[in-house]
Amino acid sequence: MVNSMTGFGRALLVQEGREMTVELKSVNHRYLDLNFRMPRHVGFVEDTLRGALSDSLARGHVDVYVMYRNRRADARRVTVDAALLGAYLKAAREATAELGLADDITLSAALRLPDVTDIVEAEEDGETVCALAAAACRKALQELIGMRGIEGAKLCADITARAAVVEDIAAKIAVRAPLVVEEYRQKLSERIESLLGGVNVDAARLATEVAMFADKASIDEELVRLSSHVAQMRAMLNGSEPAGRKLDFIVQEMNREFNTMGSKANDAQIVSLVIEGKSEIEKIREQVQNIE
Repeated sequence: MVNSMTGFGRALLVQEGREMTVELKSVNHRYLDLNFRMPRHVGFVEDTLRGALSDSLARGHVDVYVMYRNRRADARRVTVDAALLGAYLKAAREATAELGLADDITLSAALRLPDVTDIVEAEEDGETVCALAAAACRKALQELIGMRGIEGAKLCADITARAAVVEDIAAKIAVRAPLVVEEYRQKLSERIESLLGGVNVDAARLATEVAMFADKASIDEELVRLSSHVAQMRAMLNGSEPAGRKLDFIVQEMNREFNTMGSKANDAQIVSLVIEGKSEIEKIREQVQNIE
């Protein structure tokens, strides 16, 4: 099964007052590249998430967004800087005595003074939070992988169709190739006769020249290898393992076979077919870049 590298997944889980959201966005990348964004106080969940993602994904740049809220009663506590508050009150009393003002400072007013109070996040239960993050990640991964699978099926269908076109082009080249040798024999024979003014051509020498040309222009090996590459491509597309990198290599080899055929064939029709084949392979290559 072929998977695309493009997808999105999101999951929200709530457990005992803790709320964890994991959002995954993936795009093409040569390797698996994970980029995390999360609140600093739960940064310890990164290793857990990295392990879960690495076990399920082979390639792609994945942005991982983690949002966390602790709504438990013991999630936060308020602290009062008594020393700073005392300094404020002392300064207020001195100002009252010096300026003859009434002391109207209340506790609620004093607590609103700058930096007197602070809200402190309670230390998180690491094991519980990691378990919650892992569960949310697995759920988001299901959605991400599902989306990548749908897109992968479309890529597979397109590449399979184009591989069939490549095979059809190769079949036309295979039919044309033997005719090139025969046409060369006829042209060579006619040219020799015209130059020698009707003198009989040495059949053995002509056969030798034609044989040398046929050997030089032979593209049988390239056609066999091209057929093998197409068969390997189909097997990879229908396999269960990530095939993007291998398919990329196969496409390069298919292109190489067409290049060799074009340089050896010495025939305008075959060269035209080679150009068609390379055009299809380029389209396959573009699609392969999206495969995990």
